[in-house]
Amino acid sequence: MDFLEIEGGHKLFGEITISGAKNAALPVISATLLCNGTTQLKNLPHVVDIRTLLKLLQMLGANVEYSNESATIDCSSIKSTKAVYEIVSQMRASILVLGPLLTRFGECEVSLPGGCAIGQRPIDLHLKALEAMGAKIEIKGGYVRAEAPKGGLRGAKIVFDKITVGGTENTLMAASMANGVTEIINAAREPEIVQLCQMLQSGGVEIEGVGTSRIKVHGSGGKPLCFENPIEIIPDRIEAGTYLCAAAITKSDITLKSVNIEHIQSTIDKLEDMGCHFQISDNSISIHSPEELKEVNIVTAEYPGFPTDMQAQFMAVATLARDESLIEERLFENRFMHVSELNRLGADIWLKGNTAAIRPVKKLYGADVMATDLRASSALVLAALAAEGTTKIRRIYHLDRGYDNLEGKLSSLGAVITRGKE
Repeated sequence: MDFLEIEGGHKLFGEITISGAKNAALPVISATLLCNGTTQLKNLPHVVDIRTLLKLLQMLGANVEYSNESATIDCSSIKSTKAVYEIVSQMRASILVLGPLLTRFGECEVSLPGGCAIGQRPIDLHLKALEAMGAKIEIKGGYVRAEAPKGGLRGAKIVFDKITVGGTENTLMAASMANGVTEIINAAREPEIVQLCQMLQSGGVEIEGVGTSRIKVHGSGGKPLCFENPIEIIPDRIEAGTYLCAAAITKSDITLKSVNIEHIQSTIDKLEDMGCHFQISDNSISIHSPEELKEVNIVTAEYPGFPTDMQAQFMAVATLARDESLIEERLFENRFMHVSELNRLGADIWLKGNTAAIRPVKKLYGADVMATDLRASSALVLAALAAEGTTKIRRIYHLDRGYDNLEGKLSSLGAVITRGKE
């Protein structure tokens, strides 16, 4: 099993290019199932989750060519509509093949998903939406078995009880080939949702309300979509935010290229609250970090609020602020698993319910720690960069699921970081 060893106390400098967004690429890859032909994707990140989903499509019968951040996916030869446990258990986003398989082929079986253990993320909202469109759903033997009515799924009015990114994505894809109009109320508004809508529009689907919480999809009536032009994945806003936090915690100045500034505005706002300054152009950002960071108060929320995927990284930064910071996690009930590991590095963090109080410390100290999920892993990396001495981070397979060449990019900025095997 791989581990990272980080020698702390080195300032960062220089510039790096942000990779494509994993969370945008996964629904885009799933949506290629809606095409009875070839789709070209560009700016794919080199992360395990992408390779896992491409492997799933190959197991379904798709012809996939993947190299140099690009993929060509031909879904004209799909021979199976069963997404097996061996793949789906590795990655929660595999559930995103449910909507496109059902709407295009009329039936499918998808294993119940796995992924990071950050709390309950049930797929009941996905299933209720599909049932509202006429699907018959059965959960048996660890699989979701879905069957569309004769003639295909029907447009429906779908009101989500709570905002769900995956549920919105699955519903959008299912609705794209349904009969009639599907209206999604309380839809997620994340940039990744917008990219998926734009992809479906490029395939011939009429969609109203893109980027809002109320979306109308005019289905194709069973006609497969056609993606003639290559689809370029948007920059990863969480990767960008993580590197900005790396600069803040190490009191460094760095530049990020290929960034969508609008997508990371909430991260920028909180770092400004902590005393950081920025120089911003169309698609790049430079951060100038102060010698003393101010405290920060954060409440996670759905986009455009502060992202839960940046909570752990800011907690690491806040350990070295001048006063106590508070972070309230409102989206996932089990997303403070990194607290005990940060405390092993010398942090002073206390939990009460869904709120963490981060009391400042003078220094962090290197230690052996263990990653518990994807974003918790990055928080440990940030803390290690600022810690005195050497830190060994185990279970970094979590990091490999979502960060493209993390140690390479950090090394290019001056960090002393190596990968080893136990």
